[in-house]
Amino acid sequence: MDLEAVRTFVTVADEGQFKVAAAELGVTQQAASKRVAVLERELGVRLFTRTPRGARLTLDGEAFLPHARAVLRAVERAETFVRSGRRALRVDVLGKGVITTGLLRDFHEVHPDVGLDMATLGGGRAALAAVRDGSVDASFWACGVPREQWPAGVRSERVVDEQLLLAVGAAHPLADADSVGLTELAGYRIWMPGLVEGSEWGAYYGELAREFGLDIYSDGLHFGSGHLLETVAGSASVATFVGHRSPLVRPAGLDLRMVPVLHPTPVYPHSLLWRDDNPHPGLGALREYLVRAYRAAPVPDRWLPRWADRGAAAPRSARHQMRDNRT
Repeated sequence: MDLEAVRTFVTVADEGQFKVAAAELGVTQQAASKRVAVLERELGVRLFTRTPRGARLTLDGEAFLPHARAVLRAVERAETFVRSGRRALRVDVLGKGVITTGLLRDFHEVHPDVGLDMATLGGGRAALAAVRDGSVDASFWACGVPREQWPAGVRSERVVDEQLLLAVGAAHPLADADSVGLTELAGYRIWMPGLVEGSEWGAYYGELAREFGLDIYSDGLHFGSGHLLETVAGSASVATFVGHRSPLVRPAGLDLRMVPVLHPTPVYPHSLLWRDDNPHPGLGALREYLVRAYRAAPVPDRWLPRWADRGAAAPRSARHQMRDNRT
């Protein structure tokens, strides 16, 4: 049903004359009359009776009028809601137990007026497709797709570097260590359940394992972070990597030790992905907040996968800090 035809019908009903209604709508009388005629044919009824004084509603026209008004009010509310930015900002946070969830929570505390809707797509090509198609306004990812394969109009910028810690149980040989060198982890079993081949997480830990000879495996059933931490806490041989700010929920009573990993410290890079033609005001506020809060990982010796920096640059101040750390 043509919305302009419905609007013309309501205006003619209010004014009682096609000529006056046409002038109010900014169209010719002929155009207004044609719109109503098309609507009448679509509905299969006559809406007006033409009289020397103008136009009078038929019984079918009177029955249709309140519904036509409701349609116009609904469209007006929808347009106002979307154009004013009142729609919730939809952001892919990768997962609920990831540092990006905490970043979004921090943003909400500073900008409580921006409604938020969280999705969990997992990054990579799924994030690119969702941002391209508009099913999310923004997505966190690690820039695991070459820049030349990005859709037109998509932008990305580094927003957080997450240092990895080694989580072990009280009976693990490294339980009382103040720190451990990354190269010293060769020979220890490191369980990272849920890694999917072809995902950014999988690519990151795959390259880490190859470069340092680590035994990182993902076999076995995965029932969530609570199950993972319980397994590690009760094992004398199994460890896992966790982000230093990941909002993991620990089951009560677990004796877990978080051991810093050094020389180098593995760092997982998170970037924000968005379309540059997305007009949502909340997106601009989120980008500004994250870029302003960005700090490169404060460790002089850190490890990143070779593909981590392609396409997404850190803010200028952060790039200077990274350069200073490497000199």
